[in-house]
Amino acid sequence: MTDKKSSNIIYPEVKLIDVLSAFWRGIKPKKWWGILLFICVAFANISAIAVPIFYKQFFDLISVVLDKDVASYKLIIIVFEILSLNIVSWVLYRVATFANNNFQTSVMAKLRQQSYDYLMEHSYSFFTNNFTGSLVQRVNRFSRAFERLSDNLIWGLTPLIIRVISIILIILFFNKWIALIILIWAIIFLGFNIIFSKWKLKYDLSVAEADSKATGYLADTITNQNNVALFARQDFESSGYKKVTEEQARITKFDWNLASIIEGVQGFLSIAIEFFVFYFAIKYWKDGTITIGIFVMLQAYVFTLIEQFWGVTRIVRDVYQSYADAKEMVEIMKLPHEITDAPTAKELKVLDGMIEFRDLNFNFNETRQVLKNINLIINPGEKVAIIGPSGAGKTTFIRLLLRFYDSTSGQILVDNQDIAKVTQESLRNNISLVPQDPVLFHRTLAENIAYGKRDATREDIERAAELAHCDEFIKDLSQGFETYVGERGIKLSGGERQRVAIARAILKNAPILVLDEATSSLDSESEMLIQDALNNLMQNKTVIVIAHRLSTIQKMDRIIVVDNGQIIEQGNHQELLANENSLYKKLWTLQAGGFLSDDENVNEDDEDEDNEEGDNNEPNFVKAEFTNF
Repeated sequence: MTDKKSSNIIYPEVKLIDVLSAFWRGIKPKKWWGILLFICVAFANISAIAVPIFYKQFFDLISVVLDKDVASYKLIIIVFEILSLNIVSWVLYRVATFANNNFQTSVMAKLRQQSYDYLMEHSYSFFTNNFTGSLVQRVNRFSRAFERLSDNLIWGLTPLIIRVISIILIILFFNKWIALIILIWAIIFLGFNIIFSKWKLKYDLSVAEADSKATGYLADTITNQNNVALFARQDFESSGYKKVTEEQARITKFDWNLASIIEGVQGFLSIAIEFFVFYFAIKYWKDGTITIGIFVMLQAYVFTLIEQFWGVTRIVRDVYQSYADAKEMVEIMKLPHEITDAPTAKELKVLDGMIEFRDLNFNFNETRQVLKNINLIINPGEKVAIIGPSGAGKTTFIRLLLRFYDSTSGQILVDNQDIAKVTQESLRNNISLVPQDPVLFHRTLAENIAYGKRDATREDIERAAELAHCDEFIKDLSQGFETYVGERGIKLSGGERQRVAIARAILKNAPILVLDEATSSLDSESEMLIQDALNNLMQNKTVIVIAHRLSTIQKMDRIIVVDNGQIIEQGNHQELLANENSLYKKLWTLQAGGFLSDDENVNEDDEDEDNEEGDNNEPNFVKAEFTNF
């Protein structure tokens, strides 16, 4: 289970009926296979439990009949009757096995698909508040919980109920007092196991939670292995992992000790039932009310009862454990999706690509105001940059536009269509995003590029790769486009991953383009190589650029300056630089100054001379490298 202390998510309460309902949605399409499985197991056990009755007849016949010729004929008939019952039981179990193979595998696949589909529709904030490893574990545990529950109900609990009831009824027919002893024993055995196991459930849940916490910590540190090495924190992380695993071991040890107590009580009760049954059987045999054959039958039934009841603790434990494991996933499946399509949501139709932020406000976690009263119109085909200090709210614009978050108040309109009233799929299909740190699938380069257009031909993929200058590094790979890029694209450099992301956007060719520091991971040479690709990509599109490096956005149609969640100024590069009090000018001067070496000692006269030679207030390094944007 996700460590809820580190999560902002409040999960809904999940009861047994919720878990069973979730399982039923997976069972329903295959319910007839389940019914066939249950019937076969039930009748197989009825056949098996009838066999000791024939053993009774067999030994009674041996003990009382003097004519061996007559007796042998009857004994052979009994043997064939026993054989027939065993064959019937064998056939039914074989049918049950094949029915189970079809039933469980299909239902488990359905449950995995259902949990995956619901999970993936959760919001961006949901995934930022959960460990990836823990979520993966929840999905897998959910289907395995059904498998374990089904196994215990069909192969454990069903035979137990049928055999116990049948044995008591059969013995009742021969001797009601011995049947009563067995019934009382069964009630004590079952009652103890159920009550103790139910009390123990909270510790089973703690074991599952500790396991998930340890898994989540492991996944988090493995994912950030590079940071661990970079900051020389291996000992620190090892100590942290040791802490969670030792806590897991402590909880598990206590849970296992409780299980040992249960097994000890079960062993004592097994000894007791065997003693009392045969103690009273001897007395009734002495009175002539039971025969030797009944002794044999009782022996067979007592062994059967002990065998069946010995598994009760495991059955009860596994049923509760299945509930605990499934409960973690059902919590997610009962958690309402934070971002949903309106009931009457329509497809977004983008003809011009005009974007309007109208009276927009956004609070993060209802406590921190990120954007305040934003009113902004981005005209069709306009190239707009959004800049500002770190934490000013720049990236939030994009996340709201893509509906990763919903605004607290106000509207975002695309071609006069409220994005809250259109489908999320159609909205995102009309927007191409090139993020600052692209994450790739552990698939081939061709598959990663084609993610922008699933029906793309190989020629389309190669053309997009060429325009994004991916071909320059792909040609050096032994498997070319069929090269697997590793988890999250780790086999590629940051610049190479960004070129793949640009190729995706080129292939997608959406009318609205968002560049979130799209060239930040590129060196100067690589950046110059793909400027033409980005310029081609931006043609006839509405473009929003999020930028920290102001040199990359000086040629944009308009620059929006954001600070403390508000738009404080806007205009083109020259207009903003002309304003002496402009925050943009201050940021520009700071960034430009960062490229001046200390030994140059550039004075104001030198700067004026440089500015006369070039564009107004534009440092030479800008003109050299960043003129295409």
